[in-house]
Amino acid sequence: MAVSITRTIRQWTANGEPWIWVCASALAICMCAVAGVLVLIGTKGFQHFWPNELVEITHYAANSKPTRLIGEVVETDELTRSQFLEAGGIPARPDASQETVTRILIKSGNRRIAPPDFRWVFVHDIISTATPTDLAVISRVEWGNAYGRILELSFTNPNSSEQHTTVAGSDLRPILESTLERLNNIRDTIDELEHGTIFRISEDLEALRLERRRIELEAGPAAAAEIAQLEARERILLATYREQEITLNGLLQSLSGSQLHMQLADGSTHVLELADITRVRFPNEMSTLQRLGVFFVDVARFLTDEPREANTEGGVFPAIFGTVLMVLLMSIVVTPIGVITAIYLHEYAHKGPLVGALRIAITNLAGVPSIVYGVFGLGFFVYFLGGNIDRLFFPEALPAPTFGTPGLFWASLTLALLTVPVVIVSTEEGLARIPQSLREGSLALGATKAETLMEVILPAASPAILTGVILAVARAAGEVAPLMLVGVVKLAPALPIDGEFPFLHLERKFMHLGFHIYDVGFQSPNVEAARPIVYATALLLITLIVGLNLTAITLRNQLEQRYKSLE
Repeated sequence: MAVSITRTIRQWTANGEPWIWVCASALAICMCAVAGVLVLIGTKGFQHFWPNELVEITHYAANSKPTRLIGEVVETDELTRSQFLEAGGIPARPDASQETVTRILIKSGNRRIAPPDFRWVFVHDIISTATPTDLAVISRVEWGNAYGRILELSFTNPNSSEQHTTVAGSDLRPILESTLERLNNIRDTIDELEHGTIFRISEDLEALRLERRRIELEAGPAAAAEIAQLEARERILLATYREQEITLNGLLQSLSGSQLHMQLADGSTHVLELADITRVRFPNEMSTLQRLGVFFVDVARFLTDEPREANTEGGVFPAIFGTVLMVLLMSIVVTPIGVITAIYLHEYAHKGPLVGALRIAITNLAGVPSIVYGVFGLGFFVYFLGGNIDRLFFPEALPAPTFGTPGLFWASLTLALLTVPVVIVSTEEGLARIPQSLREGSLALGATKAETLMEVILPAASPAILTGVILAVARAAGEVAPLMLVGVVKLAPALPIDGEFPFLHLERKFMHLGFHIYDVGFQSPNVEAARPIVYATALLLITLIVGLNLTAITLRNQLEQRYKSLE
C-alpha cells in the first residue's frame, strides 16, 4: 500500500502538476493582494467625498471635566491596556478586568480657532452622543472645515440702502446660500482676471522687456527707433494693467463686509468672514439621495479645482493635466526611438560582438534605478542641452534660464530614456514572431525591403509595439523620483498649455499625481487632514493608469485580430 502511494506521488510529481498548483496558488495570492489594496484605497478614497454625519459628544477629558466636541467620526481603534496607559489613559478607567479599550478619532475641525482639529476620545469616557440637525459643516478657503451652529448672518445687501443686514432663524439659510453663490461668482471672476487678462499682460510686458534686451545686445543702427516703439507698446500695456488692477481691487473689496456668527462646541461664539467660506452644509438633515448628490459634486470639484492650503484642500486638476500631458509627450518620443532601434537590431544589424554588447546594454538599462535617470536628465538635458539652448537662442533672458531649468520637456525626455528598453524588447519580440516566409513572399512579389518593412512587417508587429507602449506608459505614469529633479513641482503657477503662442510651453514646470501623493503624504504638517487626500489621489492615479492601459489594450486587440492571419 505504501509503495503504491509513493509511486502515485512520484508520477504526480513527474508530470509537473504540483508546480501548476504552486503557480496557480501564487497567482491567486497576488490577485487577492492586489484586490485588497484596490479595495482599501477605493474605500478610503471615496470616504473623503461622502458627507459624514456630525456628532455632538460630551465626554470626560484628561482633567476629568466634561467636555463637548462637535465633528465627524473618522476612525475607530482598539488598544490593549498597556497601550491605553501609554496613550495617557487614566488607570482608574476602564475597569481593571477589561483587556482592550476602544477609542474613536473625531475630526473636530476649527483649525486655528480651537486646535487641534483631530482628537482621540475613549469610548468609556463618553457621557452622551447626539446628532442634532442644526449642526453645520463650513468649508473654508483656508484652515479646513469649521463645525458648529450658525447663529446669524450679517451681510452687505446690494438691494438695500442699509449698510448691513442681519438675519437669523428660518430666513438665514436661503439668504446664506444666495450670498455664498454671489461671493463664489465674484471669486471665479477674480480667478479669471488674475489667471487670464492680468497674467497675459504680465507675459506681454516680460516679452517686451526681453525684446528690448535683445535689441540692446545687438546694438543695431535702428535700435533707438525700435526701443521707442517698444516703450510706446509698454505704456499701453501698463495703462491696461492699471485698469485691470482697479477692477480687481473693486472685486476684492466686494468680497468683504459679510460675516457669519457661529457657535462652537464649548458654547463660545466665533465670527467668520464670508469671503473665507466656500459652502455651508447640514449633513444631519440630508437623505441618502442628497448625500449621493453631494458626493458626486465633491468628486467633480476634486477633479476640476486647483489645490490650495499646501495641497491638503481643493482639487488636483493641474496634477491630472500635467500627468496626462507628460505621458503623452513621453509616448510620442519613446515610440519612434524604441521602434527604430528594434528594427535596426532585428532586421539590419549583423550578429557580432558590437550588437551583442548593445543588447546587453539595453537589458541593463531596464534595471537602472530611476533616480539615476533623474540625475542624468538634470545634468545632460537641463544643464548641458538647456544651458546651450539658452545661450544660443535666448541670450536676452540670461542669467534667468528659459530651457536651462527643469521643465515639462526635459521630464518627458528623461522618462522616455527610462522606458525605451521596454519598447525595444517588446518590439523585437513582435518582429521575431513574424514568419520569415512573409518577408520572402513580399520581396518575391517585387517589393523593396523598405516597402516590405513599412507595409507588411510593421503593421503585423503593431500589437507588440503597443504592448511596449502600454508597459512604458504604466511605468512612466507612476514614477516620482526622477521627476523631482527634472521638472515636477509642488504647485505650478500656470498650466503648460494655454491660449498664448506657442500654446504648448515645454519649458514650464508642472504638477504630477505621483509627486502630489508624496508631497501630501510625507511633507504635510497635518498628517490626519492629509490622509484622505492621499487615498483619493492614489485612487485617481490608479484609475488614470488603468484607463490609459485599457485604451492601448483595446487598440492592440483590434490590431491583433486584423493581422492574426499573418502569424
